Amino acid sequence: MFAISLGDDKAELRPLEPWQAVEFLAHMDRARELVDPWIPFASYATDLDSARALLRKYAEKQAADTGRLYGIWLEDTLVGGVLFPSFDADQGNCEIGVWLEPAAQGRGLITRAAERLIDWAVYERGMHRVEWDASPGNTRSVAVAQRLGMTRDGVLRQSYFYRGERHDSEIWSVLAPEWRARTGR
Repeated sequence: MFAISLGDDKAELRPLEPWQAVEFLAHMDRARELVDPWIPFASYATDLDSARALLRKYAEKQAADTGRLYGIWLEDTLVGGVLFPSFDADQGNCEIGVWLEPAAQGRGLITRAAERLIDWAVYERGMHRVEWDASPGNTRSVAVAQRLGMTRDGVLRQSYFYRGERHDSEIWSVLAPEWRARTGR
C-alpha cells in the first residue's frame, strides 16, 4: 500500500479498498449529514454490506481503468476522500469528486488531495480534461474548483434526480495545458 503526504498536518492520501469497509462505514456515519445534502454518495453506504459493495464497485472500476477511490486520513483516522467517478483514458477525460467530514474541514485537505489527483491524471495518465461537478448551492465545492484554477463551463439544469427533486449541476474543468501552466511543469 502507498500513502501520499498531504502536508505537515499528518494527513495522507491512501487507496480505499473493500477490506476497509468497517472504517469506511464509520467515517460515512460521521460525514453523512454534511455529504448527503449535496451528493448521494453517503446514502450508498448505510450498513456494512452496502459500504463493502461501494468499495468493491470502485475496486472493479480501478481494475477496468474507469474510476478510482482514495481516502484522506488525518492522524490515522479516515476523514474524507477523493475519487474519479468517471475516467476515460481513451478520450482523455475524467471527473473528480470529493467529500470531507466536518471535523477535518478548513485545513485545505480537499484542495491538496484534488491537486494530487489532477497531477496524476495529467502527468502520469495523459488526461486532457478534468471535470468537477458541483451543486450550485455547495459553495465549499465551488470554492475548491476555483482554487484549483478551474473554469466554470456552465450549469446543467435539473440534470439529476435526488431525494425526490431535480437538481442542477455546475460543471467546472481544467485542461491539461492550463494545469501545466499553473504548476509550471
